[in-house]
Amino acid sequence: MSINTFGHLFRVTTWGESHGPALGATVDGCPPNVALTPEMLQHWLDKRKPGQNKNTTQRREPDAVEILSGMFEGKTTGTPLQLMIRNTDQRSKDYGDIVEKFRPGHADITYWQKYGIRDYRGGGRSSARETAARVAAGGVAREAIKTLAPNIQLTGYMVQMGDKTIDRARFDWDQIGQNDFWCPDPVMAAEWEEYLTWLRTKDHNSVGAVIEVVARNVPAGLGAPIYGKLDTDLAAAMMSINAVKGVEIGDGMAAAALTGRENADEISMGPNGPEYSSNHAGGILGGISTGQDIVVRFAVKPTSSILSTRQTITKAGEPTEIITKGRHDPCVGIRAVPVGEAMMACVILDHMLLHRGQVGENQGQIG
Repeated sequence: MSINTFGHLFRVTTWGESHGPALGATVDGCPPNVALTPEMLQHWLDKRKPGQNKNTTQRREPDAVEILSGMFEGKTTGTPLQLMIRNTDQRSKDYGDIVEKFRPGHADITYWQKYGIRDYRGGGRSSARETAARVAAGGVAREAIKTLAPNIQLTGYMVQMGDKTIDRARFDWDQIGQNDFWCPDPVMAAEWEEYLTWLRTKDHNSVGAVIEVVARNVPAGLGAPIYGKLDTDLAAAMMSINAVKGVEIGDGMAAAALTGRENADEISMGPNGPEYSSNHAGGILGGISTGQDIVVRFAVKPTSSILSTRQTITKAGEPTEIITKGRHDPCVGIRAVPVGEAMMACVILDHMLLHRGQVGENQGQIG
């Protein structure tokens, strides 16, 4: 199975399966002399790990990360970092009933059609368990960014669960870490709690979500025209996350409903450089960062594994029914928040290194 690597100069290769002995990431291209410890990475993995509350899967994994290479005396050496996370709470027997069946909405059927072999135990590489490795790699990227541009801040949060959307008038950055949903709207967080409890315990169903990730204090100039656009790589990175079915930059699809006057972010000269009246573009013009907040949203579909009977077929093409047992997230969007942050960190660092290699300092001065 090819193409397990993403990035240009900061390159991440993930490996491992949901029910294998371990999974992890090989990170190549991290600058040398970045202070790094397993504890620094663990902070981000703890945001994503399963079993933290009743609103996520009850699989109990410590997600303890080990750094096997690329370090000396507490700093990166510039050589490949090998990150490993051991699986400790697999229950492969939960999947015995689907050896010959395909789960609707899951990659089971396409993996089988393409490769003629599939790991039915939790989905193997198609499992969202793979994203733990991305979060570990994103932790490396965050520490490198902190060294190169300490003012950059990366924050993700949920803005929608099913048809229930936050009220932007109640948006509070301080609320994001105060509830199970990484929700900036405390009123909606309480509503989501009640809704998801009913969905999980009574309806035996799941629901989709929309996650927003913002990078603040990113300098102007990251990205390149045409095929090296910053938003191209951000969209690809977010789209690669399990269960993601849509990505937007800035206003995204809503921009189609605007007129030219409404959509144009008017420019004026401020004391510290250009200032914009709005940010419909999501901080990127022509594939290059403007210095405004970079805003990305992505939509995740409902978890495919649910305790409701669904119609499907077997490998032999025979009709049958399926109920997926095991431990699954009723809303995968909750644990997708730190994954989106990690992918944003990896892409931002990658483009910082590309910019430094090609241009060095910004060439065009204003004012």
